Amino acid sequence: MAMSSLFSSLSARQLSGLARRSALVAAALGVVSVIVSVVVGHWLFGAGMCLGLALAMANFRFVARSTAKAAASRPQGRPPVASILPRLAVLSVVCLALAWLLSPLGFGAIVGLALFQFALMADVLMMAVRPPSMGKSAEE
Repeated sequence: MAMSSLFSSLSARQLSGLARRSALVAAALGVVSVIVSVVVGHWLFGAGMCLGLALAMANFRFVARSTAKAAASRPQGRPPVASILPRLAVLSVVCLALAWLLSPLGFGAIVGLALFQFALMADVLMMAVRPPSMGKSAEE
């Protein structure tokens, strides 16, 4: 199942919760990466990880927004892959250029992108295996 088709199957509330949890995980990973990288003397790698996490979070926000718009306007249509692929290509080129120009920063950014994707997939997997009644408030 493609990521964009998975997002289009989520309700607005589920997508909002996923975005909030992803932002919190990205922030926590960023803080930990900076602390650890400063302690071991490679602060540029930690800064790169924060950059990669921020880029991945921004990309996720754009994907979620465009998927929600596409699902609302054309429920049976194809997911908006045309806007996702160029953005991923730009992110990849930016991180590879950073890795070539300033290795610790660039490799940190690549690791940050990958960590965010793993954290996002773990969250989506938990949403898939969690019973529907869990996580809902008593007011619903």
